[in-house]
Amino acid sequence: MRGRILDSSVGMNGKRRVTLEINGDHAGNKFFEEDYDILKEKELTITIKKYSKRRSTVSNSYFHYLVGEIAAARGLGEDEVKRFLVCEYGTRARDNEGKTIGFKLPISVDVSKIYPYVKSFDECTENGIHFKCYLCFKQTSDMDTAEMARLIEGTITVAQDLGIDTDTPTDKARLSQYDEMAGVR
Repeated sequence: MRGRILDSSVGMNGKRRVTLEINGDHAGNKFFEEDYDILKEKELTITIKKYSKRRSTVSNSYFHYLVGEIAAARGLGEDEVKRFLVCEYGTRARDNEGKTIGFKLPISVDVSKIYPYVKSFDECTENGIHFKCYLCFKQTSDMDTAEMARLIEGTITVAQDLGIDTDTPTDKARLSQYDEMAGVR
């Protein structure tokens, strides 16, 4: 749900009260119709965080285009290149408290079968079992616009280092307009 905090005050009982305005009560948001009476006056877990605009399908398409070009230039699979880029330039996954998400697995387990966007950062041995420790990174579908922009910037750098043209179709159209104005063919 999206909304905004309207005001905050301290009640007679000394506890903070916050008034929220929630965007619309539409088909996907039946909270007030179905759950209000059930949850009213109950102890709840509440999470409020700043809204961030999700990445666009255009930026996602551009990222995947560059992934394909890098994969072709390096002779690698697109999934392998995407995993590298997300773990190199992406955003660490975090829990609701803002803590980085990670895990450890026995060294014999293929981590890519569990989650694709991880980076090994340590190894340890417990009770005679050897483990690898991993940090998790967000999938591109979970990134906001700033996170996706950072991933694309890193991807552009990798592509340019390989001699890949990184102009978007919009860039190319704008450049061709300048060429036409200058009489270049």
